[in-house]
Amino acid sequence: MRRALWVMSLAVAFVSSSMALVSAGEVIELRTGQKLEGDVLKEQDGALYLDIGVDIVKIPLNQIRRREVIKAEGAASVNTPLPGQAKKLYQTAELPRASIKDLSQKYGEGVVLVQTPGGLGSGFIINDRGFCVTNCHVIEKETRIAVTIFHQAAGGEFARRRIDNVRIVALNPFFDLALLEIPKQDDLKFKPVYLTEADDEREGDEVFAIGNPLGLERSVSQGIVSTRNRNVKGLVYIQTTADINPGNSGGPLFNSRGEVVGVTNMKLLFAEGLGFAIPAAYLKLFLDHHEAYAYDANNPNTGYRFLDPPRRRVAGPPPEKAVETP
Repeated sequence: MRRALWVMSLAVAFVSSSMALVSAGEVIELRTGQKLEGDVLKEQDGALYLDIGVDIVKIPLNQIRRREVIKAEGAASVNTPLPGQAKKLYQTAELPRASIKDLSQKYGEGVVLVQTPGGLGSGFIINDRGFCVTNCHVIEKETRIAVTIFHQAAGGEFARRRIDNVRIVALNPFFDLALLEIPKQDDLKFKPVYLTEADDEREGDEVFAIGNPLGLERSVSQGIVSTRNRNVKGLVYIQTTADINPGNSGGPLFNSRGEVVGVTNMKLLFAEGLGFAIPAAYLKLFLDHHEAYAYDANNPNTGYRFLDPPRRRVAGPPPEKAVETP
């Protein structure tokens, strides 16, 4: 009897210890590119043991490129500043994966149309105070800026709201980034998007862009990351196959979790599938130090537009005016 109880206790202890080793489900990406999904049982002797449902797979740790914890449906990890820390203009998050259809519906309200007398572009709201990011070249040499917000009405349809007198907060022509502030609206709540925390997008990862190409509002284009380190004039860009056209500039490039991984800003002329986006790392650097790039209205390069003086009909110096003598 005692032996039976001892065996039963040992079995219970073994099951309990085994249960303690099991963690949440993970996606394991190998160096060869393959991905495995399952529950991690344990790590031992330089190997990881993964329960894929029908078998237990032993994976050498030196063959693993990346591990990603699978979150429950609807679960998200939003990083907010701790008490005593300075509040940032933006929030980062690790969101659950979802379809592009669901993500564009959920975060589409955070994408805006940026308009100036000289043209239009895209932008996205980064906090509930109305701060908005776009490209510097979208508002370059302009001071009269308006944004159009597409907010979701009670019936689920998107309604347009144009807001004028948008304030320029900071400009960085080198990164081609600009920070704007949309005036507060009493009857409208700003819906911000989240920046990616990990900056770990890889070649082949799915991405999508929301913007206003050629004025076609709230257009969604899908693609993959072609390369995450394309060198263009000394800066590193994300190259993507997602369609990017004039009017997309300043809009967000999302990953498959709805996190902003880049700011779309250019494409290769006369070619398709060759778009580029400013990485989120540059964007966070710009936002963290936006005071250094603060816009000064007294600067001679403020963006006021002056008409060119009239030209002479005949080239050469003006004719000398005859001097009358009394």
